[in-house]
Amino acid sequence: MERRTFMLAAPTLALAGLALKAEPAKAQTVREVDRGYVDVNGLHMYFESHGAGGTPLVLIHGAFSATGTSFGQLIPGLSASRRVISLEMQGHGHTADIDRPLRLEFMADDIPAALDALGIEQADVFGYSMGASIALRTTIRHPGRVRRMVFMGSTFRADGIQPGLIEGLAQMQPEMMHGTPFYEEYVEIAPSPENFDRLFAKKAEMDRATTDIPDETIRGIGQPVLLIAGDSDFPTLEHMVRFFKLLGGGVFGDTPAGLPRSQLAILPATSHISSASRADILPSIITKFLDREIA
Repeated sequence: MERRTFMLAAPTLALAGLALKAEPAKAQTVREVDRGYVDVNGLHMYFESHGAGGTPLVLIHGAFSATGTSFGQLIPGLSASRRVISLEMQGHGHTADIDRPLRLEFMADDIPAALDALGIEQADVFGYSMGASIALRTTIRHPGRVRRMVFMGSTFRADGIQPGLIEGLAQMQPEMMHGTPFYEEYVEIAPSPENFDRLFAKKAEMDRATTDIPDETIRGIGQPVLLIAGDSDFPTLEHMVRFFKLLGGGVFGDTPAGLPRSQLAILPATSHISSASRADILPSIITKFLDREIA
């Protein structure tokens, strides 16, 4: 039987006594921002489009989060040389919930539907926290729609989560998030701000229903993948190395075969929450990965 994997949103780290009072990542001024909605799979999904050129980069936020708290600090750097599109998932941000369970697989299927609505055949995807788990499933389920994937701050197996963290998260109640930047963002922009407790319950049920992804499925990913984690993040470092090796990494690069197609970046002095604010380093790492010529 597969072990169940629990997906994390940045604010839920508060229960483990971490960084709840940290200031949220605030959006910087970006020129030429296009905002709107696309209708996909019964959702009226909100999107923001920043910048122009290159292969579009689709951003997928964490649970209970939205564009601002997950990517506000990073969008200016990421969109300097390419089009960047932030999608807000079912029941999150500006996107209203629908009568459908919250599932990583359903949200993964919403991504190519949104690309269709936006007239995009193929894109790069960058997922953070829960968004990384969605991006991974999008890549597995719809490989032809994803050129490259950036995966930050999540796991593909339950045993990759920091020891003891799940036990703390299991005690989480929705009122514990009141007053946090994530809750404040939700009540400010959600179509029905009174539905936060409903979203919390659906997220908890999703966690219970989520299972591990087998190693052989990870090995079968054909796209180049950039794995990112803080050195004090939700996934253990051992898990990220295991993930990297399954993707063909962890080899000696000074050979005729050269460097592997996928990459691993561990951010120093960085937690799960603070990784979303590493505008000093992440745009450069991600842009170089997306622009790198790979045979």
